[in-house]
Amino acid sequence: QVQLVESGGGLVQPGGSLRLSCAASGIIFNIYTMGWYRQAPGKQRELVATITTADSTNYATSVKGRFTISRDNTKNTVWLQMNSLKLDDTAVYLCNAVGSRGGLRLNYWGQGTQVTVSS
Repeated sequence: QVQLVESGGGLVQPGGSLRLSCAASGIIFNIYTMGWYRQAPGKQRELVATITTADSTNYATSVKGRFTISRDNTKNTVWLQMNSLKLDDTAVYLCNAVGSRGGLRLNYWGQGTQVTVSS
């Protein structure tokens, strides 16, 4: 059974920091591109950052320079370090794993963790 479990969300003031974690189980972690997405109320889900199996990273323009994605394949975990948080960063943050095996595309999602930036 595949599970992606996010943690680390919470309430933070503008300018503050949070570190999100996503622990994966039931998958061969090191063959998956891992990503963080977010969804704010009334808005579409959007990409925040991804990290490939070769540790190549990609960021949304809105978070570039403020957020850092990283992974540890020995711990089956991906993190999102979020600094200089803004009100617009308020959203549910979801962990995503994308890979392929035997020609089949595999795509998994976590349940999400709430990040609220408010003064």
